[in-house]
Amino acid sequence: MLSPDKLTPRIDPSRDTGNEADFIDFDKLIAIARRQWRMVAACGFAFAILGIVYVLTSVPVYTADTSVLIDRSDSQVINQLAAFGQMDDDEGTVLSQVELLKSDTIAYAVVDKLKLVDNPEFMGPKSSLFSVSTLKSFMNFRSWFADDAVVAPDPEMRRRGAAETVAGNIDVERVGRSYVLDVSYTAQSPGLARDIAAGIADVYLVDKLNSKYEATRRAGQWLQERIEELRQQALDTDLAVQKFRGEHGLVEAGSTTLISEQQLSEINTQLINAQAETAKAEARYARVKSIIDAKQTDAIVTDVLDSSISNDLRKKYLEASKLETEIEARLGPDHVQAVRLRAEMEEYKRLMFDELNRIAESYQSELQVAKSRENSLRDSVTQATGVATAGETQVQLRELERTRDTYKNLYQSFLTRYQEAIQQQSFPITAARIITTAETRTKPSAPKRALVVAFAMFVGCAFGSGIAAFREFRDRSSAPATMSVTCSMSSLSVSCRSLKITSTIRRSLIPAIREHCQGGKTTTYVEEHPLSAFAETLRSAKIAIDLSAADQRCKVIGVVSSLPGEGKSTTSINFAKLVAMQGARCLLIDGDMRNPGATRAIGRHAEAGLLEAIVDSRPLKDLILLDPKTKLAFLPTVARYRVPHSSELLASRGMDQLLQTARQSFDYIIVDLPPLAPVVDARAINSKLDAVVFVIEWGKTSRKVVQSTLLSEPELYAKCVGTILTKVDPSQMKRLPDIRFERVLL
Repeated sequence: MLSPDKLTPRIDPSRDTGNEADFIDFDKLIAIARRQWRMVAACGFAFAILGIVYVLTSVPVYTADTSVLIDRSDSQVINQLAAFGQMDDDEGTVLSQVELLKSDTIAYAVVDKLKLVDNPEFMGPKSSLFSVSTLKSFMNFRSWFADDAVVAPDPEMRRRGAAETVAGNIDVERVGRSYVLDVSYTAQSPGLARDIAAGIADVYLVDKLNSKYEATRRAGQWLQERIEELRQQALDTDLAVQKFRGEHGLVEAGSTTLISEQQLSEINTQLINAQAETAKAEARYARVKSIIDAKQTDAIVTDVLDSSISNDLRKKYLEASKLETEIEARLGPDHVQAVRLRAEMEEYKRLMFDELNRIAESYQSELQVAKSRENSLRDSVTQATGVATAGETQVQLRELERTRDTYKNLYQSFLTRYQEAIQQQSFPITAARIITTAETRTKPSAPKRALVVAFAMFVGCAFGSGIAAFREFRDRSSAPATMSVTCSMSSLSVSCRSLKITSTIRRSLIPAIREHCQGGKTTTYVEEHPLSAFAETLRSAKIAIDLSAADQRCKVIGVVSSLPGEGKSTTSINFAKLVAMQGARCLLIDGDMRNPGATRAIGRHAEAGLLEAIVDSRPLKDLILLDPKTKLAFLPTVARYRVPHSSELLASRGMDQLLQTARQSFDYIIVDLPPLAPVVDARAINSKLDAVVFVIEWGKTSRKVVQSTLLSEPELYAKCVGTILTKVDPSQMKRLPDIRFERVLL
């Protein structure tokens, strides 16, 4: 049935449509699996057979492994001897070594070392029935039309082919984050795989040693040429310096200093010392002068402390002062002894200051001497500076000396590097070593038979699942599993009523249908099989019609389909007979004026019918045919000529009068209408119908056709009470989830 959400209906708010648990319909998935498991199993079995054939026909190969360590030894001796141009191995260096092992250089070296071009085991045929090379050669259409003459390849082509084979079978992987490279080689012979894997490791070590030797040799040659140039330039610059000094009379005091510069340096040193002495003498004189001017008897001067005279006078002065203080305290300040002591103190004081004046005069003399020496040295510095900075000769000399020193240092540095390069050439050190040697494998590495067969089966199941999904998508026989027809049903008090729908006509009865079209008995199937699934389906349709049009005394029912040949007329005849067999007064009208299938099935002998009733207004009782067994009344359509305006006749007033007359005598009026897609007759008579039954042929009519047909007829779609499936395969119906004749309240 068509899904309501595909036809954008107006859903009743009372219905619970928010159940997210129904997002994945497991019943439908299980039903799909039940329908398509044979396809999946067949593909899985076929691919498993192909996998077994591949395993049985493929040539087993063996893989030999060897491990190479990129040595990062910290030996000081080795680092000193091999440090020229050497850098630590980092991430990029390790990855570069991986690519080196996969390069053509290593492949050609292995081919030459092991003489693989002359090895029949290596150069022999290696392809199997399902190998890539076999498929490529088969798909090479040019080879089909090429000449049969085979040209023997030259030695270089054979060598290139052998190198390509070696490079194609090498696999190099880095072990984790370490500096270990795992080198593996795959061949049809375990011994050959071992020899080539070991040869790859040996050639790699030799290549690294040769590359280092070549690098150091080229560096040594370049250094030797550069050293000759630098030596000549150093000699030229040194001669230029000496010649410049001789021409300008510049004498060198030391290795790098001139006499004038040395003299200027020494005089500057003496001037600085003289300035310090002058400052020192001036400070001492100023201190003594300040003491004398201030008459300070208690001031301390270094030379006063060192003078015995000054110390004696100060001692006598202090004793007289002490005695004068005692006498003054006992006898008063005017006592003779006190006066005499004060006079002695004044004399001592005068003598002390006289001594200070003599010291001051000596300080003044030293100051004058220091100033004279300072002035003399300053004059000497001025003279020496004039000599040292005279002209541009000093600037030119310094420039020449700097150039000479630069070339001299470069020459010394390059000479040292050259000696290191020579030593490195004579010391064979490689930055890699083999830590795991290749061994002979007893078990083949490929093909892994169980894994190949399992993978082939998995691919087959996946391929079969894809085919099954495509068939499920394109197979119209499964379309009804997801169809539902929605229609308006205002008289019902419930939101949904489901009645199980079953197949209308079995596949085994299709030949009978064709016989019936030629005069068979399929139109009497309900009469002969009243308890069949087909009869139950029609009863379900009758119940749905009774519920949808319960307020109508006589119900006018239209039976339509999307396309011709879907079993609409056969369904209409059997449905009408079933209704008549249940005791209801039923009239079957063949409303398909262009292709009256019902008339050809059960009324070929009729001479007049629907056209005469509408156009000529003939009485209905004169045109109706009666089935004596079921009491079914049938109004045929006798089309003696093509009726182009059939839709106008069905919508005409004559058709209204005919139905009005029939409503007075019958309980059910079943109209077999033309298909919806080719013609518009059903749309023309839609206003006169109370209910519509939609007939869909199983396995032929697609969901898109049904959807587009119903969406283009919204008024007819509103009256549709359900669908009836025709020509259903019972075996497939068993694998489908429950399909129901469904009516949904909107």
